[in-house]
Amino acid sequence: MASMQTLAWAHHDGSALYAPDGPVALGDEVALRVRTAEEAQVERVWLRTVLDGEPAFVAAEPTGERDGERWFTVRLTLHNPLTPYRFLLQAHGDIAWLNGTGLHRRDVTDHHDFRLHTEDSSPAWLRDAVVYQVFPDRFAPDPSGAAPGDLPGWALPKAWDEEPATDGPAAVTEVYGGTLAGIEARLDHLVALGVTTLYLTPFFPGRSNHRYDASTFDHVDPLLGGDEALASLARAAHARGLRVMGDLTTNHTGDGHDWFAASRDVASPEAGYYLWNESRDDWVGWTGHRHLPKLDWRDEALAARMVEDETAAVRRWLAPPYALDGWRIDVANMTGRHGPVDVNAAVAARVRRVVAADNPDAAVVAEHFHDATEDLRRGAWDAGMNYAGFLRPVWQWLAQPGTGIRYLEAPVPVPSRTGAEAAATMRDVLAGIPWRVAARAWNLLSTHDTARIRTLTGSPERHRAAAALLYTYVGAPFVFAGDEGGASGVNGEHSRTPMPWTEIEDGGPRWDAGTHATYRALGRLRSDRCALRHGGLRWVAATDDALVYLRECGHEAVLVAVAREATSLTVDLPGRPLEHLYGEVDASQGDGITLTARGAAAGVWRLGRA
Repeated sequence: MASMQTLAWAHHDGSALYAPDGPVALGDEVALRVRTAEEAQVERVWLRTVLDGEPAFVAAEPTGERDGERWFTVRLTLHNPLTPYRFLLQAHGDIAWLNGTGLHRRDVTDHHDFRLHTEDSSPAWLRDAVVYQVFPDRFAPDPSGAAPGDLPGWALPKAWDEEPATDGPAAVTEVYGGTLAGIEARLDHLVALGVTTLYLTPFFPGRSNHRYDASTFDHVDPLLGGDEALASLARAAHARGLRVMGDLTTNHTGDGHDWFAASRDVASPEAGYYLWNESRDDWVGWTGHRHLPKLDWRDEALAARMVEDETAAVRRWLAPPYALDGWRIDVANMTGRHGPVDVNAAVAARVRRVVAADNPDAAVVAEHFHDATEDLRRGAWDAGMNYAGFLRPVWQWLAQPGTGIRYLEAPVPVPSRTGAEAAATMRDVLAGIPWRVAARAWNLLSTHDTARIRTLTGSPERHRAAAALLYTYVGAPFVFAGDEGGASGVNGEHSRTPMPWTEIEDGGPRWDAGTHATYRALGRLRSDRCALRHGGLRWVAATDDALVYLRECGHEAVLVAVAREATSLTVDLPGRPLEHLYGEVDASQGDGITLTARGAAAGVWRLGRA
């Protein structure tokens, strides 16, 4: 049995227990709170902030004791748009710093300070979201039963029950015939899963099945049903209470785009839309892919055409009859960046400003395949896809040894890490951005660009443990269609698996009904528990084989334990009655709470008052 795991003796995070619950503005005076263990006998607490570039200290006042804890409160006037802060605590003649990564008896840098952003007015619904990603060609055939007709020359027809290619030209040219009408016919599957947001990968025409090589932004690909099919899908989704987000490539187009054809003429209005060399006999392709010419955001005409004109791509599809609820921005981290050129921040701000002006309730979410903390601190993107702070550490902790799955863009297999190492990464990334931004992050286990979580973990049990982390950690759960039934895939192309609807309805080996039930149960759990949607995060334990944390809001505390294999440990939460909410981990109370897993498993409990 592992030794007793004890909560840190002081804690603060950006949730409503400790910080403002909602947008803040320049000049606001806000209350910030710190909780400390009574036994630590903390004597003084100071908030250390940075005022116009210079450190400043504000004394906190003790504001009460309860349940063996002593609380301190400090009031701070927000003088700068981004206000970083941490706490200095004095106890027993010693001092410690409390920042986003925890308690430190050493000097720390400003990098992991807590942060309040006064320009954050993002939609509130994002932090309650459960996002479901659909790759339109692979989700559902047209309900009419008609086979795809008039395929373009690049397309390779594929039967619905055939396995996707893993590489080569076929991986991007195989067409299965999924349509937007097919998605509309299956929306009840999403509702039953607890989904709140449908995210569609690109629906514009291109020369590939993924459509990230758009040939126009002016209409929906006829292969998917055309403009009216998107309008109909959006109406049907909204009628069920679902939001719909599209996918936009602001970084590049396809070389078949009408803008690119026009840009070859130096006298054309489109001449400056793309990055060309000085002699204009060659162009810049995204990461060297010549069929994906990179846009030049220094050109004001491009910005107007893409973002600001009434018929611009960003605006047109947010308006009726489509009324999309926002955009996921493809490779947002690379947009506007090339060599000495870096206008990325300006592009992000421009897109967000226009979207908010047209519809303050619409969202803009950035794809960022690695560490997005620097970009997300600026506050232009409403949220990011959380590869760095969730997918990467969870993959490393739960990957089945020997699978050989490639570690995303790295030229090596996924490494194996302990729970303590995974938690350290999760803590670092969470501490690197404002809490409100982190609380809206799309937490990922798989996407259309990665291997499937089932293939990576190698077992239903580890997959379900991963799902428990997905639904209980800070941020919005993101489910790639098919993960809920154990779909497999060794890489992004291979993971774009058609949904096996006959087996979903009638039973069959390509659909794991037990895992599907797990996702439904976790969706209900998250919907029912304020602490899992709006609560803070206190790490309780991170051992080789277990991760344990508390999610807490004003009226409840929820304990989460996830194990990757058989393990037992005791956590120091004495005298707290437990109400079992979910899972197969056993909990027994005595001197603390002993948690026992007989294999990969998870458990969730509501904690009563001491």
